[in-house]
Amino acid sequence: MAALTRNKKNRTNSQTPPLNKRTKSSPLKKAAKSQKPPLKKQRRCIPEEKPVIATDEEEEEEIEQSNQGDEGSESGSDFFSDGDGEDVNDDGGADDLLFGSDDEEGTLGSDSDESDIEIKSRAIDKKRKKEEKDAKDEFTMNIKEQPDEFQLPTKKELEAEARGAPDLPSLQIRIREIVRVLSNFKDLRPDGAKRTDYVDQLKADLCSYYGYNEFLIGTLIEMFPVVELMELIEAFEKKRPTSIRTNTLKVGLIVYDSQVPIGATPEYLAGFYMLQSASSFLPVMALAPQEKERVVDMAAAPGGKTTYVAALMKNTGIIYANEMKVPRLKSLCANLHRMGVTNTIVCNYDGRELSKVLGQNSVDRVLLDAPCSGTGVISKDESVKTSKSADDINKFAHLQKQLILSAIDLVDANSKTGGYIVYSTCSIMIPENEAVIDYALKKRDAKVVPCGLDFGQPGFSSFREQRFHPSVEKTRRFYPHVHNMDGFFVAKLKKMSNAMQPTETDKPVETMRQAQVSSSDDDEEAEAIEDLKKPSVANGQPKRESNTKEYKNRQKFPRSKETHKGRRNTRIKSESGSGTVEEPRKQKKKRSQWKNEIAQAREEKRNAMRENAKERPKHRK
Repeated sequence: MAALTRNKKNRTNSQTPPLNKRTKSSPLKKAAKSQKPPLKKQRRCIPEEKPVIATDEEEEEEIEQSNQGDEGSESGSDFFSDGDGEDVNDDGGADDLLFGSDDEEGTLGSDSDESDIEIKSRAIDKKRKKEEKDAKDEFTMNIKEQPDEFQLPTKKELEAEARGAPDLPSLQIRIREIVRVLSNFKDLRPDGAKRTDYVDQLKADLCSYYGYNEFLIGTLIEMFPVVELMELIEAFEKKRPTSIRTNTLKVGLIVYDSQVPIGATPEYLAGFYMLQSASSFLPVMALAPQEKERVVDMAAAPGGKTTYVAALMKNTGIIYANEMKVPRLKSLCANLHRMGVTNTIVCNYDGRELSKVLGQNSVDRVLLDAPCSGTGVISKDESVKTSKSADDINKFAHLQKQLILSAIDLVDANSKTGGYIVYSTCSIMIPENEAVIDYALKKRDAKVVPCGLDFGQPGFSSFREQRFHPSVEKTRRFYPHVHNMDGFFVAKLKKMSNAMQPTETDKPVETMRQAQVSSSDDDEEAEAIEDLKKPSVANGQPKRESNTKEYKNRQKFPRSKETHKGRRNTRIKSESGSGTVEEPRKQKKKRSQWKNEIAQAREEKRNAMRENAKERPKHRK
């Protein structure tokens, strides 16, 4: 009987009691559990009432738990059917039956914690689903309110916008819609709409949203399609990647990461590398200087391109680094010393006069990184958006044309290795780039050659009413939205001869002052010929001009060249018989022909004087 009872005890203890039943615990377990904090006791005494959200999964769990409870009640019937005192040998057994054991408290507490987390997570999920549904309903309602075709704002709406602060989200949406319509205006335009209205509205919105002035935005709209224009403007709003150039005169270096400013590292101070934008590499790569050449950098400061040229030449030959602005000479000299350049001469002249200082046709290659408006580096200097105007562009273009002519005059066309000029700007304006190259081709005997760069977009051969030389397409343009570098322009010229003008048709127009001086010189030469052809006096000696009355009157009242020219023109008018129409003056002979005639007349006069001297009777002794 005792063995049977022990088997029953083992069987009942091996089974996990259900949650709704009360089990006994040993005194050791009670003693160990009495040390726990009284938080769970409080939970048992003061239960919290929380809302319960029933779901299908919970209902299934409740059904399973009820089934398990029924099984537990059947297995526990044997425990309660046996009434021996051996089974209940502790006074706390009644308390355990009434209030439950500590094991059940821990199980109930963990279940309550899990239920709290589940309830909170369900509430969060429900709130998120509700927000998504509300947003979707609002979006659908906005779509229903908006018309199918985009309509430009009315005049009243624009006036209302002007009175208040700009609504950037609305401007962005309108810019996007206008770009969409203009990209396919033929199919997407509303009935009766004009393209100019959309373009004008796009200009105004871009000026308001991005902060450009009307001139710059108008020029960019004319240069680029609307889709590419937006890509360019967005690219200007982002910074370009930082790049450095390794100084091969000292060491090769690769920088993977830097926790300090790149311009303050020991390697930078030692001259191991140069902090330089990627676009500044391009002009020197196009120039391709060779060793032992004579090279001129006409606008050298701060020295990034000059040190690159010196590295490619391996410190051989001679480099003339010219800089017109005195304050910028400090940074130029500092970088030359830091990078270990020893073949460079720094000079301070106006680039337009440099050909007179160094001599014409005296160098092999010239690099001209001309001063410009900086419209290609807006990401570095946002003031360009509003500070540049059409007058500024024209002033820069005038200066650039003078500089490129001086650069061409410096180069020797007969150089065995060189004869090249590289012209570059950090501008994307056509008057500063293609127009300057076209002007140089008309004034000097040079031609455009490939830059030697494998990437970049070709230059413009025409813009608006302007038509440039077809070879201008060999120049290269670089854009931030295409090449991920600053906006840049590079052109390479080859000097064909040392002549000033290539052909007769491309000769420059003679100025008024030059015409007056040349005509007056011709008149003086003609008068000299007339004087020489006058007959001599009876005694055979030529009459001195200083003894004549005409010479004395001329000394008292000198006649200017302009007055003489005016009298000749007046005589031509009177001879033509018309007081209103002036006949064009006859073309003068070339100066060399006049000189030959003068020399011939003088020789004839000398011969006549010799003959007269022979015919004279000899003096008596």
